Amino acid sequence: MSISYPAKALWLAPLSAAMLLLAACSGSGDTAESGAADDASDSAATTVKIATESSYKPFSYTDANGKLVGYEIELVDALCAEMKANCEVISQDWDGLIPGLNAQKFDAAIAGMSITPERQEVVEFSDPYYYSGIVLIGKKGDDITVDSLKGQPVAVLRASVSSQYLQDDHPEADIKLYDTQDNAYLDLTSGRARAMMSDEVTALNWLTTDAGQGYEIKGDEISSGDDAMGIAFRKGDPLVAKFNTALAAIKDNGTYDKITGSYFGTKSTAAAQQTAAPTDAAAAPTADASADSAPAQ
Repeated sequence: MSISYPAKALWLAPLSAAMLLLAACSGSGDTAESGAADDASDSAATTVKIATESSYKPFSYTDANGKLVGYEIELVDALCAEMKANCEVISQDWDGLIPGLNAQKFDAAIAGMSITPERQEVVEFSDPYYYSGIVLIGKKGDDITVDSLKGQPVAVLRASVSSQYLQDDHPEADIKLYDTQDNAYLDLTSGRARAMMSDEVTALNWLTTDAGQGYEIKGDEISSGDDAMGIAFRKGDPLVAKFNTALAAIKDNGTYDKITGSYFGTKSTAAAQQTAAPTDAAAAPTADASADSAPAQ
C-alpha cells in the first residue's frame, strides 16, 4: 500500500476544489487497500504450524507415501476444523520439539507428550487428550522384570517419561537413550538391548507387528504420575484457550470418541478423563487400527 501519491499531489498542485476532491478520492482508495491488508493479516493469523515426531505409532508417523498420519494427526485435523483454522503439521525430531516451539519455529507441538512439572516450567499445555502408563518389553520366555534391571541394557526414547522413570527409579540399569522410538525397537530386536521401556499403547501396537512377535510386556503397567498427554504451546499463548475450547467441542459432538475409538477401542471417552485409571486409557488398538497405523513420551 502507498500513501505517497495523495501526499505528493497535495504538495505539488494548487489547492483547488478539484484537486482536493482528487486527493480525497486517493485517500479513500488507500483506506480500502489498508482494510484489505488487515483482512489478509487476520487470515494469515489463523494459520497454525504444529510440529510432531513422526515415528511414534499410533500417535503420529509417516505412511508408505511419506504422508503424516495417525491418531494425533486426525485429532489435529478435527480441532483445526472446529476452530476454522488453517493448520500445517510438520515433522520434527523429538529432542527439538520444545526448543523449536520456544524459538518460534512453530506454534504448537503434539507428539504423545506427557504433561510433566518439568515441561510445565517452560511450556504451557492444553487440557489432556489422552492418558497412558509405561511398560517394560522383553523377549518371550526371558525372565527379566522391572526389579531385575541392574546392569541390563534397556532401550528407551530420550527425554521421555520412560527415560526419566528409569533414571529416577532404576539408575542401576544400563540405560540406552535413542532419538526415535524406531531406533529403540531396532536395538531391541538386534540384541543390543535386552529390554525396552515405553508407553504402553505404543508397545501394544508394536507387539502386533512382525518385528514384535517374539516379544511381550513384562509385568504390569507402571504409572509414573505423568500419564496425561497434552498439546504444548509457548507460555501465555492465546492458542491454548482456543484449542481447549475446540477440544471440549469435539468431545461434546462425538468427533473425539469417533477418532479415539477407531484407534484404541471402546474406552475412548475414559481415555481423556482425569479420573480414568491408566489401564482404562491403554486399551489395545483394534486389529484394523493396527493394520492401518500401528503414546506418553
